[in-house]
Amino acid sequence: MKTAMRARDSARLSAVRLILAAIKQREVDERKELTDADVVAVIEKMIKQRRESIVQFEQASRKDLVDVEKFELEVLSGYLPQQMSEAEVELELKNAISESGASGIKDMGKVMALLKPRLAGKADMQKVSTLVKSKLSG
Repeated sequence: MKTAMRARDSARLSAVRLILAAIKQREVDERKELTDADVVAVIEKMIKQRRESIVQFEQASRKDLVDVEKFELEVLSGYLPQQMSEAEVELELKNAISESGASGIKDMGKVMALLKPRLAGKADMQKVSTLVKSKLSG
């Protein structure tokens, strides 16, 4: 936040303040200090909201708002842990399928339950879900 203030980067400062406010709000709501995993979950939720907003603003032809949301998305992504490569995600997926004994699409919940704690913050869970669905149905 201080870096953004010194650089007089008001857009970045605003995005950082949004992150801090969301974290503080969750701490107040739950009456506890958040762990690193909780903070990552807050940031992931904010990223998901931005992606949904971008789609809606594009449908409404609001390029100005799309640009703001994309910038905030970029800033938020910078606070997540290093993202896993597709090969690493694929390996985790294979391990989870063999551990759970999943045989079809009906076992998707079991596989996702194993993957979520392993991949939280390190991979886009929506893409992982799509991968799991394609592996189990094919």
